[in-house]
Amino acid sequence: MYTLHAVPDWASVIVRLVLEEMDLPHEIVLKDAEAGDLDLPAYRRVNPAGLIPALETPDGPIFETAAILLWLTDRHGALAPPPQSAERAGYLSWLFFTSNSVHNSVMALVHPERQAGDSGHAEASQIARDTLIHRFGLIEAMLQTGAPPWLSTREPGALGYYLGTLARWAKLFAANPADAVTLDAFPALRDVLAAHEARPAALRVARAEGLGPSPFTDPRA
Repeated sequence: MYTLHAVPDWASVIVRLVLEEMDLPHEIVLKDAEAGDLDLPAYRRVNPAGLIPALETPDGPIFETAAILLWLTDRHGALAPPPQSAERAGYLSWLFFTSNSVHNSVMALVHPERQAGDSGHAEASQIARDTLIHRFGLIEAMLQTGAPPWLSTREPGALGYYLGTLARWAKLFAANPADAVTLDAFPALRDVLAAHEARPAALRVARAEGLGPSPFTDPRA
């Protein structure tokens, strides 16, 4: 049994989608960030950074989204290439590109004030938008040359759920709505994410978290 510490529609939803897709027994412990739950000593023992997500496992707690996904997919042998696979190098490259580059660009789009303060809010938002479009474009180009099995319409993958959630936030939660990024210019990526959001596991999580029927390709508040 896993315990996922979560806030609805935060990064914990990425882990929840993977747990649900793998049909792994788990419980969700909701946190109230505004009430200070993430700063409580008990939670800091699970995630010293006081961030979401954190997953309690039989081997101890693990935090950071990409680390959790990598640990789960390796442990259970699903939703990603195994360590000995020839596909592993490419998968790891794009997983960490998503974690280190795409995720950070989305956060800069949602919270441009963290980069530039209130005075540079508009410029920082536009830079984040342009950067994210470029990074989504790199993924689109990779898919256009031949979608790998770990990011395709044919089968679900942990990376697909990660990118789907980021695409949701990029459209729905941009601080400046004019800078919101949609999937219109990325048809191959959109097709992959549409296949993921239609999975029974994704539909169950979407209902549980109130994300709507098309949380990745047509997100609604």
